[in-house]
Amino acid sequence: MARIKSVTPTPQDDLQTVVQSRTREWHFHIYFLLQSPTEKAAALALRDAVLRLRRDGAFVAVPLHSVNEYPIGPHPAGSYEIWVPDSSFSDVFFYLACNRGDLSVLIHPLTKQQRRDHESRNGWLGKPWPIYLDGLPRESEEVPLQYPELRLGWSSAPETEISLDERRERGAKLEALLARDPEAAPAPTD
Repeated sequence: MARIKSVTPTPQDDLQTVVQSRTREWHFHIYFLLQSPTEKAAALALRDAVLRLRRDGAFVAVPLHSVNEYPIGPHPAGSYEIWVPDSSFSDVFFYLACNRGDLSVLIHPLTKQQRRDHESRNGWLGKPWPIYLDGLPRESEEVPLQYPELRLGWSSAPETEISLDERRERGAKLEALLARDPEAAPAPTD
């Protein structure tokens, strides 16, 4: 019997490559059982709370106007999508982690590779659901922009970007501050 050798990929550590390849927009898909009026009500109450908090300035999160009352696309249940720019990701993630109850939330980046985003670049809050990937394109010409009028995420102005030199300077300052902390691991010197 042939033995299958597992290959562990080498993590990318080139600053420019990592900065240029990061994502800037995310989707949070809140799932609910179609047969459960209680779950649907909980999902819609969570949606309303997100909308109120967005209105009040807690974070930028844009639930789509439509709520899927049946399986659609790769999603096997009732669901709705919340678009989030990278600048609000941690706030929305933490809010949903603390307030989702028993609902499951699929989280994935928004890139040109929609199938990979849903298949291997995803994460879950709660129990994972099986998703149907066959209908998703493997590669698109462009990132599917949402809400460009907000000038956030993929639509942010290039001049608002932090340069690679500024990033290196911030990194050096951080390393210097942490050098005196015995609990913090130092970065390699190579």
